[in-house]
Amino acid sequence: MTNESVINQDITQDDRLWAAIAWIPVTPLWPIFAIVALLIEEKKDRQFVRYHAILSLATGVVLIPLSIVTCGCAAIIYVVFFYWAYLAYQGQLVNIPILTDFARKQGWVL
Repeated sequence: MTNESVINQDITQDDRLWAAIAWIPVTPLWPIFAIVALLIEEKKDRQFVRYHAILSLATGVVLIPLSIVTCGCAAIIYVVFFYWAYLAYQGQLVNIPILTDFARKQGWVL
């Protein structure tokens, strides 16, 4: 059984919603949505929600310093977060080159 099939086993509508919310960079409080998705008792053990929340946080950790160094030019990449939110809401896994593999090697996601 592959990691993707384990994560996609029993995704509920609520899981898809929380995964999408974890990606939406609506305000400077964006990481709070992903952290809340990881801390809610009934969601913290859901692999699909965890996968998206952790990747969202990891991507933000990489993009924030990159945006500062490039005087905000890298902030345009945050537009892609809306596409990733859409994919999460559709029940799909987002695969971000380098970051997804890094998160898997660290054991943060399946």
